[in-house]
Amino acid sequence: MSGPAAARGPGRSAVRSGLAATLPPVALLGFLLLGWHLAVTLGDVPAFVLPGPVDIAANLRELAGPVTGAALVTGRNAAVGLVVGAVLGIGLAVLSSALRPADRLAAPVVTALAVVPIVALAPVLYSMYGAASEQARVIVAGLAVFVPVYVNTLTGLRQVAPVHRDLMRALAASPVQVARTVTVPTALPFVFTGLRMASSLAVISAIVAEYFGGPRSGIGSFITTAAAGSDYAQAWAYVVGGIVVGLVFYAATAVAEHLTARRSIGASTLAGLSA
Repeated sequence: MSGPAAARGPGRSAVRSGLAATLPPVALLGFLLLGWHLAVTLGDVPAFVLPGPVDIAANLRELAGPVTGAALVTGRNAAVGLVVGAVLGIGLAVLSSALRPADRLAAPVVTALAVVPIVALAPVLYSMYGAASEQARVIVAGLAVFVPVYVNTLTGLRQVAPVHRDLMRALAASPVQVARTVTVPTALPFVFTGLRMASSLAVISAIVAEYFGGPRSGIGSFITTAAAGSDYAQAWAYVVGGIVVGLVFYAATAVAEHLTARRSIGASTLAGLSA
């Protein structure tokens, strides 16, 4: 097979696989929007119950600038909370897996955080940091992220089989080598599972925290303002902005997981060849 033909073959295969993965959810979304529009139009559903997708799209087009600005504010708060919560969760999980006293101390704290309604802390945090501060929203997002990242990371760190650790000791491997070749590759899928869950929780928590006060800058504050003014299509336009932020966060963590997994596979292959 000639060079150009060989190059076109994998390219066409990638396009077909991409279309096969993309078309079904796009078609499903189209059918859902069509069914929504028909139900609202033919059923004469009041706007305060459920506005139609055409009205929401019109408001979204008219308010593209404000929706984008509010989405950036919410996304920034959620991103900072995600990073801080993930770093603290992973760090404490590593410490708990290495030191049993740390695990015993951390377990009741994490359990308490898991059952506390984190977003209910927003009014208290606003009174602490001031109604004009975004800090309360960042803290709420960080607390929501911390628990799933900690639990999944600790689970992953404990999945290493004892026989693998014994083998590395028999090979006189250093702790750094054990972590790089056994512990980290085993724990990474669990870490990214926690991050995927936490990415959505960070956005949801940041938006809900905006309902309880603070500066009128994020998605949640504009949703409450529009709903209070009985402009329900506008409120739904901001809801769409929040959905987009959540999808961006989830996609970013999925891409990071894919790149990390591919790099890990490549490093393992090179190590095997060098051996």
